[in-house]
Amino acid sequence: MYLEAKLSFIDQFPLLQQLKPAEKERLAGYMEVKEKPRYSYIYMPGDLSNELYFLAKGTVKIGTHSSDGKEVIKSLIHPLAMFGELGIVGEKSRQDYAQALKETVVLYQVRLEDFKQLMRDNFDLSNRIMMQLGSRLINAEHKLESLIFKDARTRIVEFIKDSVDKRGQRIGYEMLLKHSLTHQDIANITCTSRQTVTLVLNELRKSDLIYFNRGKILVRDMAKLS
Repeated sequence: MYLEAKLSFIDQFPLLQQLKPAEKERLAGYMEVKEKPRYSYIYMPGDLSNELYFLAKGTVKIGTHSSDGKEVIKSLIHPLAMFGELGIVGEKSRQDYAQALKETVVLYQVRLEDFKQLMRDNFDLSNRIMMQLGSRLINAEHKLESLIFKDARTRIVEFIKDSVDKRGQRIGYEMLLKHSLTHQDIANITCTSRQTVTLVLNELRKSDLIYFNRGKILVRDMAKLS
């Protein structure tokens, strides 16, 4: 039954669709299920980059701290995504941390060397992993450009629109986004301040472009949100 659960998870995972049945069983044998309480750390800076993770439940933030202690959230990981994969391209020890947000996280952990052997045996899997790493680099460049060329309000609005595009649920003409973020988290993602996030969200609500409460943002009209 335990093996069946892992195989079912692999079948749902978009990145692993290229695996043959025998390779899926092999990967399932490598997988170790882990459950992490909310707000707990999965790894920290300085830990060895010798494992990678496939998220089954919950939300994980990948972040770092500046020299003055300010948190910067680099990315949010949602179910059916892989993280901790920089060891594939040579990272020896973690530069970032991975932390569960406000609910329990369930993930599958795989030793890096086991997964690299699977990549060596399956060109299509290796190609898809390289494409994902390339996409990660492109996203980092886009974020840097946004910091340089766009003001704080624009960054916050674009974060909302991007999140809704990826994970929003249509309700009539409106879009509902359920999330696990505080205003401070949004500030740490957009490199703004909590006060600025609160001001922008209140302004958008006053203009009847969005409605929000804890854990939910309802966008009235995506085309008008700007």
